[in-house]
Amino acid sequence: MPSVLLVDDDQEFTSMLSDYLTDEGFKVELAHDGQTGIKKALALVPDIVVLDVMMPVLDGFDTLQALRKSSHIPVLMLTAKGEDIDRIIGLEMGADDYLAKPCNPRELVARLKAILRRSQSQTNSPISLVSGDLEISPASRQATYRHQPLELTSSEYNLLETLARHAGHVVDKETLSEQALGKPLTVYDRSIDMHMSKLRQKLGDTDQMLIKTVRGVGYQLAR
Repeated sequence: MPSVLLVDDDQEFTSMLSDYLTDEGFKVELAHDGQTGIKKALALVPDIVVLDVMMPVLDGFDTLQALRKSSHIPVLMLTAKGEDIDRIIGLEMGADDYLAKPCNPRELVARLKAILRRSQSQTNSPISLVSGDLEISPASRQATYRHQPLELTSSEYNLLETLARHAGHVVDKETLSEQALGKPLTVYDRSIDMHMSKLRQKLGDTDQMLIKTVRGVGYQLAR
C-alpha cells in the first residue's frame, strides 16, 4: 500500500482527497501547514508528498526548500490555476511534478501512480550504469560523478538515468518526458528543460560537454 502525505491548509479539500486516495489503495497522512508537513515527511518518510503552494506562514515553496535539504521524497505540487510562474519555481526548487488546483482527483491519482511506478521500476533494476566519470546505481537510485555523490531530486535522477541508458545517443524530449517524468510531453511544457538546467548545475556541466543539447530534438549524454 503506497503512502502519501497531503500538505494543504484547506481541510475540506484534503478530507475529500484523503477519502478518494484511500479508496484507490493509498495510505494517507494529512498536514495542514508547512511546518507540520516537514516534520511528518521526515518522520514518516512517505512514498510521495502532495504539497499545496498557497499556505499561510510557511508556503509550499518554503516547505519544499526545507524538505529538499534532507530528503529526496518525490513531491507533486498543487499550483493555482493558470499560474505558470508557480510551476516554474516549483520545478526549479526540486518538485517532481505539478497539477493545477482545483484538480481532478482521478488525474491526481494517475500522476501519483505514474511517479511511484517509475521510481519502483528503476529501483528494481540491478544494472550499474557507467559512462566516463558518471556512475549510476539504479538499485539504490544513487549517482556519483568524479567519485562525488550527487544530491538529485527524483526527477533529476530519472532524467540522468534515462540519458545514461542511451549514452552516446540523442534522446528526444517526448521520450524523456514519458520515461523520466511519467507523462506525455505537451505544447509549451518546459519541465524537461527546467530539470535539465538544475541537473547540469549539480554536475558542474556549465559548458554542456557532458549533457549536450541537440536543438529542436532533445539531449545526449556524452560517453
